[in-house]
Formats: sequence, structure tokens, C-alpha cells
Amino acid sequence: MIEPNMQKHFFGILPAVVTPVDEAGNFQAAPFARLLARLYAAQVHGIYVCGLTGEGWQQSVAQRMRVAEAAMEHSPAGKQVIVHVGAMSTNDAVTLARHASAIGAAAVSSLPPAGGLSFVEVREYYRALAEASSVPLLVYYFPSLAPAITQLDQLLELCALPNVAGLKFTDSDFYKLSWLARSGAVVFNGSDEMLATGLLRGACGGIGSIYNLVSIILRYPVLAAVKTLLAWSGLDCGPCIKPRRDLTPAELSSLREQIAASSFAGRFGLTDARA
Repeated sequence: MIEPNMQKHFFGILPAVVTPVDEAGNFQAAPFARLLARLYAAQVHGIYVCGLTGEGWQQSVAQRMRVAEAAMEHSPAGKQVIVHVGAMSTNDAVTLARHASAIGAAAVSSLPPAGGLSFVEVREYYRALAEASSVPLLVYYFPSLAPAITQLDQLLELCALPNVAGLKFTDSDFYKLSWLARSGAVVFNGSDEMLATGLLRGACGGIGSIYNLVSIILRYPVLAAVKTLLAWSGLDCGPCIKPRRDLTPAELSSLREQIAASSFAGRFGLTDARA
């Protein structure tokens, strides 16, 4: 159930952060701390941890807890830390939600579990998650990835569950987004390339990873390209966690050429060889 004025508590730009790991997929705390310091120096309003960009699905429950704890440790007071707790089992998601609540996260969020679940099963998953959390829950609406939720009435039903504050909205149906915003739900726009439209239609902010490089990044496997650019900028966050792949040599060469020819070249120490 949406509490009155809940929209005032959640707002702004919250980067969905990568999770730095070593070659074995183990969390690396030092580059994570440097990454958060860089983001907060840019005046972001908070961060979104262990979502798709953060490769939460590919990590163990124990490691995701360590990432969430590090996120809280390195976030200044007043910043919104939202922890994605989605998991294949309700029990794991509940464990992560309780942990995030206990360490002081502003909210928890979750994609529905994969596996062809019905809407009734997804609704009961969110009900259990909301009941287990002592902080608000944001549904992660991404119909192209989780098609059990597609209709506006389904979203309104989920938002009516106790302790559900709203959602991260990753879709292009902005009529639906505006209706949800008018209902009082917290709505974070989730499609990076459509942030401005989402804000105009009532979103309170955006959760994304590639706002300033959308036109280039979307030509490649997104997370692999993001981690590559972070490394070029002096912040090596390691490889993607398998089964996600890294960029091929041809993709690396192409990305380097396109960045070098862009206005961002200096930020990555690159120059355009054609100049």
C-alpha cells in the first residue's frame, strides 16, 4: 500500500553500479569504494546495488550481503541506497531483504524470479518480500525480461500490497508510467535512453548506468562495455561474472575508436587517430 507523500522520500539520479570482482568472481571492496567516491563526488542522489548492472543474480547470497554492506559503508548520510534483492527462491530474496533492512538501506527492490511464473505466483513473491522487509519495496517492472507482469491493473495491484512504495519502470509505455505516478506510486525511470521522457511523464528520478554514453554503449554488450570504460578511466572493476562475456578484441577496437572520436575522449585518455 502506497503511503501518503512517499514520493517525497525517493528522488533523483541513482546510478545502477557495477560490482567489481576478480577473475574468480570474488567481490573487490577497494575499487568499489573508489567507484562510489567518484559517483558521490558527481552529486548523485544515491545508488542501486546488485541489480542487473551489478550482476546480483550471478553472485551468492553471502557475497551480495558484503556488497550491500560496502555500499552502506561508503555512502554519505542522506543518500538513497536501494538494494536489489531479487533471487530465484523466495527464501533467498527474503534473507537479502531482511539483511538490507537491518543495515539501513533506504529501500529494497526486486525483479520477479525467472522461470515462467504466473502473475499470481509473482504477486505472492512480492507479498512475502514486502512483509519481510522493514524498509519500502520497489517492484522492478521490466516486461521484456519478466513477462508475468504486463498490465497496468497488475502493477496497481502490486503497488497496493502493504509496504510496496512503487517501482523501477523499465519500459516505453509512458502512459502507463504517468498513470502509476498519478496514483501516488514512487516511479523511477529505468530505460536510460528515455530518461527525459520518463521525467516529463511523472517519474521521480532515474536508475540507470549509461546516461551520458547511451548512443555508443548500446552497440555493445552493455555491462562489458561499461566495465571496459571504467578501466580506461582508471578504475578497473574487473571482468564480467560468467556466464556474461567480456568484449571481443574486435569490439574493444571498435569501442576505442568510437570513444576516441567522441567528446568523451579526454576522459578516457584517448585521442582520435583520424584527427
